[in-house]
Amino acid sequence: NGLGALLAMPAAEQLKIHGLGNARCMQLQVIMELSRRYLASTLEKGESFTRPQMVKDYLAAQLRHQPREVFAILLLDSQHRLLHYKELFYGTINAAPVYPREIVKLVLEKNAAAIILAHNHPSGVAEPSQADQRVTQRIKTALETIDVNVLDHFVIGAGETVSFAERGLL
Repeated sequence: NGLGALLAMPAAEQLKIHGLGNARCMQLQVIMELSRRYLASTLEKGESFTRPQMVKDYLAAQLRHQPREVFAILLLDSQHRLLHYKELFYGTINAAPVYPREIVKLVLEKNAAAIILAHNHPSGVAEPSQADQRVTQRIKTALETIDVNVLDHFVIGAGETVSFAERGLL
């Protein structure tokens, strides 16, 4: 299913492919990790929040390969530079429990001025569900009470990343 699928595949699955041994699988894992770190270092320099595609690429690299649903947050300062990336909630193949209270606690702990939410859909379909929209609104409402903006919520699918802001859902 292409290079992306190969790189995202767990090492145990890669070893089942004819012609891939332990050394080659390790090289593929290293390539994926280096890609994640490169994107993270670019974000940490503070320049990429003027380029939404870089944020999408970073989040896709972090979440697309996950076999279960993972809900993450990017905490930003007042200049929209990255303070911290955190995977907060883990779920099953089609849902993850999300608690706005825990997000508010983390925002206050890191003294964030704004956030970007993200989660993956292991099914590969990036279309936001009604539940995704409801939880985003609950988080947005909770953070408005402490003057913290929700800039976007990205849903990561197999080959597509959907932005709530671009869809007018925020």
